[in-house]
Parts: sequence; structure tokens; C-alpha cells
Amino acid sequence: MQYKKHIENKRYVIGVIGDIPALLSFWQVFKDQSNEQVLKEIGVVAAALPGESVLPQAYDEERAIPTYSGFRTMLEEHPEINMVIESTGRIGLIHELRNYLPPSVTLVERHAANFFINLLTSDKIWVAAKLDLLHTQNMLKTIIDQMNNEMLFLDYEGKIVDMNKAVLDRTGLPKKAIMGNHYCEVFSTSGDYECEGGTDAFEKTIETSQPADMLISHVDGEGRVKYFRVDTTPITDEDGTVSHVVAVRRDITRRRAMEHRLQQAEKLASIGELSTYMAHEIRNPLFSISGFANALMRSDGVDYKAREKLAIILDESRRLDEILKSLMNFTRPTGAQVTEVDLNELVSVTMSIMRLPCTNQSVDQVLNLDKDLAKVNANPDLIKQCLINVIKNSLEAMENGGTLIVSTIMDKEHVILTVEDTGEGIPLDLRDKIFSPFFSSKGKGSGLGLAQTRKIVDEIGGTVDLTSVEGSGTKVTFFLPPILAVAEEKKTE
Repeated sequence: MQYKKHIENKRYVIGVIGDIPALLSFWQVFKDQSNEQVLKEIGVVAAALPGESVLPQAYDEERAIPTYSGFRTMLEEHPEINMVIESTGRIGLIHELRNYLPPSVTLVERHAANFFINLLTSDKIWVAAKLDLLHTQNMLKTIIDQMNNEMLFLDYEGKIVDMNKAVLDRTGLPKKAIMGNHYCEVFSTSGDYECEGGTDAFEKTIETSQPADMLISHVDGEGRVKYFRVDTTPITDEDGTVSHVVAVRRDITRRRAMEHRLQQAEKLASIGELSTYMAHEIRNPLFSISGFANALMRSDGVDYKAREKLAIILDESRRLDEILKSLMNFTRPTGAQVTEVDLNELVSVTMSIMRLPCTNQSVDQVLNLDKDLAKVNANPDLIKQCLINVIKNSLEAMENGGTLIVSTIMDKEHVILTVEDTGEGIPLDLRDKIFSPFFSSKGKGSGLGLAQTRKIVDEIGGTVDLTSVEGSGTKVTFFLPPILAVAEEKKTE
């Protein structure tokens, strides 16, 4: 049973002929140079030792190999043998074997046997190396495909030679449709891109043979700005020549938003310190200036022209005082009482107030209010102020008329209030500055309206989002915290 299992599925069933030294030498070479794959295809079933009186047994896989005093006896006892290896190299024995062996049995002489073993071993080593290479390639491809960032492999001209799965998932295109295109056509959905400083990272890497990066931006179909960082890394030959480039695109929109919020927080802190200084150092002389101007206005010895100048001084003093008050109010926490607010009712009242300004500018009002809206946790006066600030900006963007749409709706976590206009939209280079203190695209006002709006919403745990498309309009969305259905705890005595 063990013998049958040994020769089962063997490609070569071998009988070896030779003296003891030659046989042992051949067998050692065979074992040393063969690998597991070779041994699976070869089975040595018997050995013949012509002229030997002592017939020691050889062993293969802990199985005794029978030995015989002559090759004829070996072949009679083992008709399954299909190959005979002659290991002595004796001319007379080889001639005798050629005349005796049937056509179904292959004779392999000593030198040919060595060549056969080396050839078979080399073939199996090549196959093993190929399998190992394929395994390594598959593992590397799996790792690259698991990356969330988009990765392109480029030739010296910037043409795509390969990519990871993230690129295919975003574009929705088959691999063949992307291969050979310039990398800009894939990394920019609009077909082109704008780099900060006008630097192309790929060209810089080709010129310097060093890694490079660039920032690109894109406005999606909803008018939202997305920022991407593209990093390029050279792949060099042995002589240091750049042959390929790896380009990786990362979405850094969230990081940019956090950086802007941090910059605004730092700016607000500086403004707070400055406003405190201004309140003490400017208001006292301002009070004196307005006081003396009032006194002169009441004096009988002042002529008409002088009164006109004094009136200008008083008006400018009042305007400067209002700026100081706005600045102090902006940097100071609101401290307003938070209560339950019916947002639909508040929107209806506010829009009735703004009906006349809308009519004067030929702006149509559209209200879409969700009747099943939850109440929000906020201060009604401050939310009204925020809504008015946004509506005023919308009206400024629709000087020649348009439509103002105010909507309320509920999602799983927030009560959502949106104000949408059909105005001129906001240029891309200004969108990051819209909520910054003292910024005004119209060149008038203090520039604190929208900054104050974001500050109020942030303080009650909400967020403000802005989307805009040039020439189509702007939409500002408030995400406000709803009142939760939590019973108040009873006070224990």
C-alpha cells in the first residue's frame, strides 16, 4: 500500500543502475539539487548493482528502495519503471542497456542525468520565483488599493501607466479608459486646475528629481469648494535618471476648514485685546471731542459754515462710537438666555419685516417651512439677527431683482434653516474670507455681520455652511440644535 502511494501520480518512475560509490554519489547530487516540487514528480522505485555481492538498501522518504544484483531482475520485478538512469558511465554497460531496454523505457546516461536534474531543478526554481513575485505583486497591489488617497503612476511625460482602486471608484471609469491620459485630466474633474503660485508639482519633480507638492481647488456641482494636495515623488533608475513619477492626491478640505477656524479664533483673540485697548484709549478723547463740538453747536458766536463742520465732527464721532460698540459686542460673549424657539414662527415674522426691502428691489420671497419642525435651543433675538444679516447680504447680491428662498427642514440631528438667493454668487478667492471679521466685499459697513452670525450659531452648538456658484447664487445653511425630549430631573430634598 505504501509502495503504490509512493509512485501514484509520479511523472517519472525510475530505476537506477550503478555500483555503490556511483549510486551514492548520484543520489547525493539528486537530493542536494532537487526541491520539493521536483521530488513530487520523481519516484525512484529500485536500484541495480551489477557485480556487487552485498546489496545494501537505499532510502527515499523513510521508505526502503529494493536493490538487485542485475538490471534485468530489477526490470522484471518492476515493470512500472519508465526511466532507467545509468550512473557509472561504463561504455559496455550502456551499450548492453540500449540493446535490452524496450522503447517504453527511456535510458538516461550519467552525464545526461546530471543535465536533466539541473534543467528540471532550474525550471522549478523559475516557477517558484514567478509565484513568489506574483504573491509580492498582489500583496503590494492590495496595500495600495486599500489607500483612501488617489494614486497615479506616471511616465516621464505625465501619462498614466497605472493607478489604485481609489481613482477607479471616484471616476467610475474602467482602467483602460484612464490609461495613457495625462494625470491632470484625472486629478481635476473640470479638465484643468489652478495651482497656488502657478507651480506644477509634476514638472518640478521632473526638473529637480526631487519630491514636490501643489494645492488645487475645485468647486463641485453644489457650489462647495474642495481643496486637494497633490504630492509627486520621483522613481529613478540605477543611474539616478527619473523614469516614472508617483502622484498622490489627498482631500484636505476638512483640514483647511479647521485651519481657517483656528486662524479666525486667533484673530478674534487679537481683536479682543485690541478692542479693550481701544475702549479705554479712544473713547475718552472721543467723548471730549463730541462734548466740545456739542458745546460749540449751542454757542451763539458760531456761524453757519462752522456749524456744518461741527455737525460733521459730531456725526463722525457718533459713527466711530458705533464702530467701537460693535467691536466690543463682537468680541464679548453674547451671554444671551437660551430658550425654546419656534423657528417657523421666527422666520415668518422676520420675513414680514424684510418684505418691504425685498419689494423695493423686485426680489420675490419664497417660504418653504416644514410643519413638523422641532423647536430649537437658542435665543430668538439673536437667531433673528443672524437671519437678517444673511438676508441683507442676499439683497446686496440681487440689486437687479431675483428670488429669495427661505426654507426649514429637519434631519436626524439638526433643525436646518437655509437662505438661498439667485444673485451674482461669490468669487472663489473670497469664499474663505466671507465669515472673517472686518471683511466686506462691498467696501462698506464694519464687516462684522457674517462673522457675528457664525459666532452666535457656534455658541449655541450649531454650525453655518455656505455654498455658492458664480452667476447662479449663494446658499447659507444653519444647522441648529433641536430641543431634546428629555424629562427634567426632579429636585430631591
